[in-house]
Formats: sequence, C-alpha cells, structure tokens
Amino acid sequence: QVQLVESGGGLMQPGGSLRLSCAVSGFTLSRSAMSWYRQAPGKERELVATISSTGGRTNYADSGKGRFTISRDNAKNTVYLQMRSLKPEDTAVYYCSAAMYYGTWGRGTQVTVSS
Repeated sequence: QVQLVESGGGLMQPGGSLRLSCAVSGFTLSRSAMSWYRQAPGKERELVATISSTGGRTNYADSGKGRFTISRDNAKNTVYLQMRSLKPEDTAVYYCSAAMYYGTWGRGTQVTVSS
C-alpha cells in the first residue's frame, strides 16, 4: 500500500525557513519522480516543485524559484522541501506526490506564514 506522510509544517513569521519532509512507503522511491504541491484556502492545489527519480533534475513553480529547494534521500525513503524567505502567500497545506502513483495523497502538512 502506497503511503505518503508529510511533516515539518508550522507557524512561521515572514522571512523564516522551514524544511518539510515526506516519508514514503509501499513502493521503491528511487523509481519515481516526486513533487510537492500546495493548496491554499479557497484555491486549487498547485504544483510547487518536482525532482527526478535520481535527483539530477529539479523544476520549480515561479512562486518558489530562488526560495525553495526540493531534494530527496532515496536510501531514507524521504523527500524534502526546504523553504526560505517565507511569505504570507506561502500559507497552505503542502502535499507530496509520486509520479508513479499520481492521485495518491497524504494528509499534508500545514504551513502558516503570519506575523
């Protein structure tokens, strides 16, 4: 059974940093590209960042370029999203997704950026 468990969210002040983690199980992480998505209240879920199965290629939505870094540790079955210079508009529930199992979602982790 494929499981994605996000963690690391919290309440942060603008300008702060957070590192989100996504622990995966039920499949071989090294075989799948992975992505982070987010969904703000009243808005549709949007793609934040993607990383290839080996970690050699990454892509970011304009909203996170220069501030977010996606990475992965296949040996630990974990994908990360390092977020810096947080803005109030980064407030959302953040989800990870496996390309091989698109449509399977975890519960997400709430990130709130507010002064």
